[in-house]
Amino acid sequence: MGQLVIPARAEGEIVAFDEGLSFWGGIDGKTGVIIDAYHAGHDQSLAGKIVMMPTSRGSCSGSGVTLELALNGCAPAAVIFREDEDVVTLGALVATRMFERPVAILRLSPDDYAAVTAEARAEITETHLIAGALKIPLTTLSPDDLVLSGQDRAMLDGAEGQACALAMQMLCTMAVLQGATRLIDVTRGHIDGCIYGGLANLSFAERMAEMGGKVRIPTTMNAISVDRENWQQQGVPPDFGLPASRLADAYTRMGTRSNFTCAPYYAKDPPALGENIGWSESNAVIFANTALGARTTKHPDFLDLFIALTGRAPLAGVYLPANRVARRVINVDLPEGYDDALWPLLGWLAGKIAPDRIPLLTGLQGAAPGQDDLRAICAAFGTTSAAPMLHVAGITPEGDMPPADSADHHTITRADLAAAWQQFNSGPSTVDLVALGSPHLSLEETRAFTGLLAGKRRCETTAVIVTLGRDIRAQAETEGVVAALEAAGVQVIPDICWCSITEPVFPPDARTLMTNSGKYAHYAPGLSGRAVRFGGLAACALAAQTGQAPEGLPNWLR
Repeated sequence: MGQLVIPARAEGEIVAFDEGLSFWGGIDGKTGVIIDAYHAGHDQSLAGKIVMMPTSRGSCSGSGVTLELALNGCAPAAVIFREDEDVVTLGALVATRMFERPVAILRLSPDDYAAVTAEARAEITETHLIAGALKIPLTTLSPDDLVLSGQDRAMLDGAEGQACALAMQMLCTMAVLQGATRLIDVTRGHIDGCIYGGLANLSFAERMAEMGGKVRIPTTMNAISVDRENWQQQGVPPDFGLPASRLADAYTRMGTRSNFTCAPYYAKDPPALGENIGWSESNAVIFANTALGARTTKHPDFLDLFIALTGRAPLAGVYLPANRVARRVINVDLPEGYDDALWPLLGWLAGKIAPDRIPLLTGLQGAAPGQDDLRAICAAFGTTSAAPMLHVAGITPEGDMPPADSADHHTITRADLAAAWQQFNSGPSTVDLVALGSPHLSLEETRAFTGLLAGKRRCETTAVIVTLGRDIRAQAETEGVVAALEAAGVQVIPDICWCSITEPVFPPDARTLMTNSGKYAHYAPGLSGRAVRFGGLAACALAAQTGQAPEGLPNWLR
């Protein structure tokens, strides 16, 4: 028996993958072709196919890419999962219910899933999945067991407007999918769906705003796709700048705060231990759960707005203490003399080792990673794992929680770190662009990079761009840090980050970039089409001034 999560008739060739895929940064929304350079299906088209993968991974923005694929007519005919999955599922739900572009979503048991992957083609009807000699009955979701409060029912019945009613309908569907029996209050939201990658996100946001949508809880916004106040002066063409601005403005009209950052945890009042919040954006979610001990599942784009409009979220996933327990233990063989490049490498490797479960990292107590180090771990972890959090023994708020009795054990060695470093450094040594701020730099990191430059100007042939959230930029301006960076030839740009930056703000002539971000080192080849070099903040400062990335492995990895 399988579960027909989003009903739609479909037929096509089966394309099965052993690992998940982030639709954002992993698939071209205009063509359906896989652009993730590190995925086994790189360059393969998913348009019209029956796509099978254990679950998705990576960015919450994958739901927007799913809708973009559907509106462009190049979506998979169906996606079949073996495990829990929300991001692609919600994109398909919005495409089906709001835009009448159906994409079937199924979930199968491990045995049925394995059997179907062995077949060449499949057909999906209202009642069955047919593949070769297999004919698997399908059931649909039923919201009858979901317990709603009087206020929930009033919103569902339209007492607070059309947008709120639609939001509650979608929330109830996702709650049943997630196995929730009721909804809970959340105290704050964070919108990720404000990045303009095509007409899908804009069409969704403007339709919800036209319906009269208004957020009920304090809600911040992710980085957007343009510097809102300066994109015209930066040469961004109006056919991109105007719709990107309209997208941000649609969310602003619905009452969200225009702080435009992918690092909302740097606010003056970050979420508290045990606080239930409704955040989207993968690095923000993972950091909030991991480093702050707040509680939020990795809500996909669109669900972030539904939660903000209602102030409610499904009681499922890591909102429940039992689901925050580590199911894999990863011991880190910590190299001596490491620098800050260690942390993103660790996060990326931990996600590879635990792609579908929460891990506990051990062996880092003596290193005492700070908040910026944890942020680097969390951001890179989100590129390779679907899990909404991890634990670090002796460091994070819940790091001393015992792992599950069934947890298995793995090790990250110096050799593993060196191999990951080599993978992130496949580009040539001449660096045309130093890209910092994925996620947005903290004030401390911005100060540190300024100090490493020591007043010396950048190399004339190497552009250097730092992206910051508006609040951090304002503080850095007050301290004179922005002026010092600009005097060194560094561009300091608010509102956008590297996962949303486009030409001409991204220097068109740059062929090789260098970054200190494991997240951007992973996504940059697919998003930008450029070669990548990776290193710590000091190595990036050196590349900014010399135009050259350091040769060979750093000393601590030799």
